[in-house]
Amino acid sequence: MAGINRIFVEKKPGFDTAAAKVRRDLRSYLGLDNITKVRLLIRYDVEGIDEEDLAAARFTVFAEAPVDLMYEDEMPLSDTERVFGIEYLPGQYDQCADSAAQCIQMLTRRDAPLIRVATIVAITGGLSEEDMNAVKSYMINEVDSREASLARVDTLRESTQRPPDVAAIEQFNTMNTEELRSLAARLGLAMSLDDLAHCQRYFARDEQRDPTLTEIRMLDTYWSDHCRHTTFLTELRDVEIADGHYAQVIRRVFDDYLALRREVHGEEPKARCLMDIATIAMKAMRQSGRLEDLEVSDEINACSIVVEAAVDDRLEEWLVMFKNETHNHPTEIEPFGGAATCVGGAIRDPLSGRSYVYQAMRVTGSGDPRAPLDSTLPGKLPQRKIGSEAAHGFSSYGNQIGLATGHVREIYHPGYIAKRMEIGAVVGAAPRKNVVREQPLPGDVILLVGGRTGRDGCGGATGSSKEHSDASIKTAGAEVQKGNPPTERKIQRLFRDPELSRMIKKCNDFGAGGVSVAIGELAEGVHVDLDAVPKKYDGLDGTELAISESQERMAVLVAPEDAQPFIDCARRENLEATSVAKVSDDGRVRFTWRGTTIVDLSRAFLDTNGVRQQADVLIAAPAEKDCYFHLEHYKGRSLGERWLAALADINVCSQKGLVEMFDSSIGAASVLMPFGGSEQQTPAETMVASLPVLEGSTTTGTIMSQGFNPQLASWSPFHGALFAVVDAVAKVAAVGGNHRGVRLTLQEYFEKLGRDPERWGKPLSALLGALHAQQMLGIPAIGGKDSMSGTFEDLDVPPTLVAFALCPVDVRKVISPEFKRSDSTILLLSALRDERELPDFPRLQAIFDRVH
Repeated sequence: MAGINRIFVEKKPGFDTAAAKVRRDLRSYLGLDNITKVRLLIRYDVEGIDEEDLAAARFTVFAEAPVDLMYEDEMPLSDTERVFGIEYLPGQYDQCADSAAQCIQMLTRRDAPLIRVATIVAITGGLSEEDMNAVKSYMINEVDSREASLARVDTLRESTQRPPDVAAIEQFNTMNTEELRSLAARLGLAMSLDDLAHCQRYFARDEQRDPTLTEIRMLDTYWSDHCRHTTFLTELRDVEIADGHYAQVIRRVFDDYLALRREVHGEEPKARCLMDIATIAMKAMRQSGRLEDLEVSDEINACSIVVEAAVDDRLEEWLVMFKNETHNHPTEIEPFGGAATCVGGAIRDPLSGRSYVYQAMRVTGSGDPRAPLDSTLPGKLPQRKIGSEAAHGFSSYGNQIGLATGHVREIYHPGYIAKRMEIGAVVGAAPRKNVVREQPLPGDVILLVGGRTGRDGCGGATGSSKEHSDASIKTAGAEVQKGNPPTERKIQRLFRDPELSRMIKKCNDFGAGGVSVAIGELAEGVHVDLDAVPKKYDGLDGTELAISESQERMAVLVAPEDAQPFIDCARRENLEATSVAKVSDDGRVRFTWRGTTIVDLSRAFLDTNGVRQQADVLIAAPAEKDCYFHLEHYKGRSLGERWLAALADINVCSQKGLVEMFDSSIGAASVLMPFGGSEQQTPAETMVASLPVLEGSTTTGTIMSQGFNPQLASWSPFHGALFAVVDAVAKVAAVGGNHRGVRLTLQEYFEKLGRDPERWGKPLSALLGALHAQQMLGIPAIGGKDSMSGTFEDLDVPPTLVAFALCPVDVRKVISPEFKRSDSTILLLSALRDERELPDFPRLQAIFDRVH
């Protein structure tokens, strides 16, 4: 068993499609026409396995005899081939290596060996050193990978690193403003100087000590925009709406909002903020009794409604949960992993609510992927590389976890060169009787279920809250997480067990913030033993254990008597479940590591979410001459010319090639295919699936749609958001849903706002447009997600508010969009716009009702 065994695996000719694609890309995209052949080999270094077990694993784990060639110790090379290797950076999760180790463990029933994997690239074509450097730059993403050495190593065992000091930050409480600014820059903190001063006052007054580094890192994570929506909770002081043709309607809607605030909040209204505008329609409708299907609980990770489902010959109450999530920043710098963890993170929200996630939607924003390589901005990956690898990442994760991707839409706009938009929206459901919501009691146990903790994801929450520059791609690598979809699939199966599901009193997913947020949010007081947290490898310090966002983990709160039965159930699914914390009654969040308390904070201080920021706002009314509905390049043109101009728009072209990268049929619940008709060329505008019943059958399902137009939103954020809601609801109505049963969730994505009132005016204007549409249609947004970091140096994303509409439906009444026969009649049902470009909402309502 001594030494390291080295194995190379290569696809046989005819099966080497991945290598052929790399060759095409290098020739077409880098212009290296002299490349005649590319070979891709997977190199496995294996330590801790005897010869007999290795022989059994050769063509059962590492290779498939019909399609693979295998070489021992050395790979065959010709004199004309240039070779280099690619491997993940230390600390990045390698699914290929982990899966191989697990397979050998199952095969041998012994301890898993150590495995390190690299991809070896062999190129024939007489390339110069400059050409080879261009190839390496194209194929190696410095954020998560590096060039691998071709030499052999003596051992794969990592030396245990000496953990950095996690003692107190000396003299923190007496630092002046410049010293605090220097500290924030040195630690790469996302929190403001006001937040740091807020911490100073707390530690000097209430704790009478300097904070530890872990506490500052934890607070920076806990109070980040990603975790606590600090931008959306900023108090809006003076709000000015500039004069103009469209100002009157925006001013009227703002006045309606102020009246609604008094109605909902009473005499002591909460601070006026973007979050209040985003949620005010839901609160008003709930107060008036028009939102009886909303499930109300302390667990608010996903939108949740009660649906009466027809299962066989009986009616059952089910909870339908849905959520949208962005991973814009991770996808921008590491496309495959970022997009994979986008759908993974979206899944975990309804999954933590104990629902089974059965369908996903992907909406993305990109620059033009046809742009030549030399137009790529310094510090950026090419748009084509981001787009193609992100699609593979999302698709790979969904396929591995067993999740149908029912609708895919990519939106192209030059503003998304600033930062890509990557949205995953998912739908889950479970019988209501299987979901228990209870309050924690002192002595309750918190279990960590699922994947182990590593350095990947340290700072992901704060990183996604920062404005980025051309240095980000080199400095933000640790913020990128690597998904492990097979583990999340095991959690899906585990939580589907009714007996186990009812043991869970409360649950939180390990998304942004890691242990500090996932466990810290579960109870008023928690005591966490960081030494009990399972680790991917040795050498992690207490701070890393506290804030790492390593994926596919759940924090589950159970009664003490249920802890061991839960652990036993998890083991049967080949999942680790470990007791890492207990609920206390002292109102404090405490973390201990190696016998030392490194975090000891009051819940009241944590819940302040830092200093409430303040901002002045100026809404710049859109100019009449730039009205999107009267685009200059359409004026004065014939119908045929307009038709051709529209077809020349990349946003109008067929996306079938992209859509076919995703599997919409997994789970056999999909009602609509992405493309319909005898030639499968007519794109569906929505995704529809029946509820995921374990036994029997159901005719109850869900429709989900999306709406957004970046050109319209760039002209007027108000109209862009309003028509995003209208568009999403119209698609539900067209497919057969009752628009009155629609529930919305919104995704906001805007530039970094800073202190500029006009920048603040864009999200305010958009949310007012969405609010007006909700009020006029009588349907609320019951959830959403905001991402306010769409800035790269002097570039900004377009003002983005994507509306997602969900509606329960009898799947027997769903209508697909393709023509069913020749000589079909097409009806145009029009709701006209007024002089302020607002739709005739009463007529629109009547049309929706008539269609239904």
